[in-house]
Amino acid sequence: MAEKNRMVHAFKQTNDRISGHGERNIQVLKDALAEVDGEQASDMYGKGKIIEDFQEKMATYLGKEDAVFFPSGTMAQQIALRIWCDQKDVKKVAYHPLCHLEIHEEDGLKELHHIEPILLADKTRVITLEDVIALDEEIACLLLELPQREIGGQLPEYETLVAISEYCREKGIKLHLDGARLLEILPYYGKTAEEVCALFDSVYVSFYKGIGGVAGAILAGGRDFISGSKVWKRRHGGDLISLYPYILSADHYFDERVGKMGQYYGEAKELAALFNQCDAVSTRPEQPVSNMFHVHIDMPQDKLEELLSEIYETTGVGLTSYTRPTSETSCYFEISVGDSYHEVPKDKLEYTFNLLNERLSTKSGS
Repeated sequence: MAEKNRMVHAFKQTNDRISGHGERNIQVLKDALAEVDGEQASDMYGKGKIIEDFQEKMATYLGKEDAVFFPSGTMAQQIALRIWCDQKDVKKVAYHPLCHLEIHEEDGLKELHHIEPILLADKTRVITLEDVIALDEEIACLLLELPQREIGGQLPEYETLVAISEYCREKGIKLHLDGARLLEILPYYGKTAEEVCALFDSVYVSFYKGIGGVAGAILAGGRDFISGSKVWKRRHGGDLISLYPYILSADHYFDERVGKMGQYYGEAKELAALFNQCDAVSTRPEQPVSNMFHVHIDMPQDKLEELLSEIYETTGVGLTSYTRPTSETSCYFEISVGDSYHEVPKDKLEYTFNLLNERLSTKSGS
């Protein structure tokens, strides 16, 4: 525990960090509101120009008939699956074993909506067409997460997505996109958001991950679907009297960063190569397919955190604020490239990775 506290403290003292967009502090909101007219009327219980304009903007960008802003993606996705289950009168959906709904939401889908999930594919890989075809139970909806975060942001090939989409439509299965990081995968696929979303019946996108807003999500789909989702949003308590801090920050950072996704993707590949050159280190995927990837290191967690603390204190460059064990002798952490990486001086970056490799080689050889 002492080494963990030391590492966290050392990370907080660094001036340069390779992941994210910078500190998640109040300045994030202040910057988003800096140019906003203070006399502008706020949204009220899901209505008003601020929320309606943004919803229309996102529906157009995603190529869907309509969209609704939610305070959280957890709320948006549970509601999406509930609507598709009610429509078909089948209380079963399918998704990956490491889907957010399965491991991070305290069984909300099961407890609140009484929907049974069918888990597809092995935990270490993405869902394939063969997995979907092999389903021997009737489901209302299939959820695909792009990228699959818990396994390093892996992605199926685009041709696989097309095949799954065609199969689902043929079989009357709704296809929902957990696109929390949708914008971040577009450079790899070489597609627009509209082209990817055309394969899906409903789409969720986050505004605090790659975009870096305060909070919030959009749910997009057909008009009837969105009309129904607004009813469920009210039932869930999602119609706060005003959501404008989230909406305005989402809009601001969307405009600021949507055009940088190709840059983040290229830099993620560059950064992964630096990690893979180090002793006892491998990234998953080896070459990233978005701006995110996982770094796996063959070293016990306590030893790695001691080593990272020393590197932070020596270089002033922060690699991660946490590690998670994968075994008694290995651990990993996640990287999401944003604005911060571009600001790290190249000479400091080179020095940091040379030092990391040197220390890892010494430790693994001792």
